[in-house]
Amino acid sequence: MNLPALSKILSPFHEGEKIIQQRLGVRDRMEKFGSRVIRDHLPDQHRAFYQQLPFLFLGHADANGWPWASIMCNPPGFAVSNDSEHLTLNASPIAGDPLAEALKPDLRIGLLGIELHSRRRNRLSATVSEQSTDHFTLAVDQSFGNCPQYIQGREWYWHEGVIPAPPEHFSAFDETTQAFISAADTFFVASAVGANHKQNASDEEKINGVDMSHRGGRAGFVRVDNNRQLTIPDYLGNFHFNTLGNFLKNPKAGLLFIDFDRGDILQLIGTAEILWDSPDTRHFEGAERLWTFTLERGHWIRNALPVRFTAPEFSTNSLLTGTWQEATARQQAEQDTQRWHTFTVDDIVDESKTIRSFYLTSETLTQPTYFPGQFLTLRIPTNTAGCSDCGATNTNESDIVRTYTVSSAPADRRLRISVKREFNGRASGYLHNHLKIGDSLEAQSPRGNFHWQPDSPRPAVLIGAGVGLTPMVAIARHCWLESYRTRKPRPVIVFAAARNAAERPFFEELEQLQTQSQGMVRVVWALSQPESSLKPGQDYHHHGRINQELFQAVLPLDDYDCYLCGPDTFMQSMYNTLSDLGINDARIFAEAFGPSSLQRKIPTDSQSIKLAAHSDKTQPADSALVRFFDSDQQLISEHTWQADEGSLLELAENHGLQPAFSCRAGQCGACVARVEGADIHYDNQPQCALNEGQVALCVGRPAAQIDTPDTPDTPIALSVYMD
Repeated sequence: MNLPALSKILSPFHEGEKIIQQRLGVRDRMEKFGSRVIRDHLPDQHRAFYQQLPFLFLGHADANGWPWASIMCNPPGFAVSNDSEHLTLNASPIAGDPLAEALKPDLRIGLLGIELHSRRRNRLSATVSEQSTDHFTLAVDQSFGNCPQYIQGREWYWHEGVIPAPPEHFSAFDETTQAFISAADTFFVASAVGANHKQNASDEEKINGVDMSHRGGRAGFVRVDNNRQLTIPDYLGNFHFNTLGNFLKNPKAGLLFIDFDRGDILQLIGTAEILWDSPDTRHFEGAERLWTFTLERGHWIRNALPVRFTAPEFSTNSLLTGTWQEATARQQAEQDTQRWHTFTVDDIVDESKTIRSFYLTSETLTQPTYFPGQFLTLRIPTNTAGCSDCGATNTNESDIVRTYTVSSAPADRRLRISVKREFNGRASGYLHNHLKIGDSLEAQSPRGNFHWQPDSPRPAVLIGAGVGLTPMVAIARHCWLESYRTRKPRPVIVFAAARNAAERPFFEELEQLQTQSQGMVRVVWALSQPESSLKPGQDYHHHGRINQELFQAVLPLDDYDCYLCGPDTFMQSMYNTLSDLGINDARIFAEAFGPSSLQRKIPTDSQSIKLAAHSDKTQPADSALVRFFDSDQQLISEHTWQADEGSLLELAENHGLQPAFSCRAGQCGACVARVEGADIHYDNQPQCALNEGQVALCVGRPAAQIDTPDTPDTPIALSVYMD
């Protein structure tokens, strides 16, 4: 990373940094950006910044090439810059720190100045030009600023009379050290490439050197795999890739952990490995990739620091990331999608006259993996005595299973469902009239095929009516949070339809989101019967239903991804309108519940085409033997299916079984089950995703067997596993 004179070389980045930038498609952009912001001197602002700090972080490589991460402290003013090319530190390394032995002229240094309470930080790469017993001077090679991401705010205060204890050496983490690392929210990492100084170095050698960097996250973002290995998420950063670029060329690394309460420091050296395609990455919120650290050796220096720190104020960026405990819970939930988890009702909020939101938390499903727009499958106990107003006819009725779209974003710490009170609705009646804060419900992990498409580069148009706005709120919130985290804004326009203000859900939340996102999320309200007290342009934007003219007036000419949710007639009308406007059918995503479904002009994906082809080749059987098994693969019951019994779901219900279901139209996927034996026939192809060996019970029936000379008149048999 060192660069004595930027004007004399072609690039401020060395080969390892370039390789990663090229891999991630940012090479050209970063070359131009880096040449502007990476300097061969200290700007006046940086000179003043370093001089006001009571501590600085330094990285160096010892005689064996091991990078060490260190901290040096003295009262503010101990760092002095007499000119723009030098920084003098009037301090000595902590006793027992390997830097004390290595510090000498020509030593390559990576330096990080960080003001924790303001989250300001600047970095430089330098060479020791002068050294004495109580000070040393750095000749600046590279200098640049850093953004404040992932820095926890901490105030410092002086702690007099500190005498560092002798180092406590080890080659494996004991239980105490493992617990300390597992609870950390901050550490510092040193890395090096070609750190040995040469008087007549080539241009390529001059851009090498030592880097000192900060890493932060929520407490629990460093995983202790065993007594020698750690796994660490790598978040979105400045695309310099100083640390990872060094690891790519030289896997040696040095880590520094600080006990901010006691003033102890933990210094480690070991080898790093970048995990580009680890399956664990997608379960860890905010992780772009992972890297591991394998311990070579380390030591504690107790009572090392003359400063102490207040409790952290977590960075907003850190709060948008995960922990390893949550990542493990996500992975478990994904592997066990059929498991019923107990949720506690944490809060209840009325969104409109007919829609109520329920906030849910679970000890066994603390952070489920899901895409915004997916639904939660609930088991609702309508056999509660006195539930006549929720549609139950007697107190012995069985629990029922329903699906409700999750209206919270994945980054939110609670799941939220928003339910419309339906006339004589058993499930919605129970939720609205009987469920209270502190009550429990059972639910499975979120799932569903209707959800936000994260990899699309196109702006999004979200169109919802009434309770159909629930997935749109989740998608809009997620899009804004992701744009904040990744610094890649993706415009979202929400078209929200309701009859009037009393039936207008999420109005304040969407308005607040529009303000927070500074217009990245735009909301257009269409009210068909607005109250006379409402102000046009402020309380709503269109009097009437959403139509082609409104789309043309609001939407600039562009290519969009469109998402629809609402009553069947509303969605069909919106689909037809979007098609007439020339929106590609494959870019219209819809969520529909109920017996009818969206009639598309063409199949939207290969799954539909595949199922259509399959359906054309099968005929429904006249009869079949169907066996139902539970999650433990124990036989529940065995029945003869006849053609007049309808779907496999209807067969199960006719014999007292209660598989999960919702749409009964092959769209939501709630009833998908494993199947073995005979083929499945569909009169109408399901739109939910089906893997090989799965059936949508609500629309699937046993298929007639195609007889062959080897299997004439073989009885048709089918096994259904309700996991």
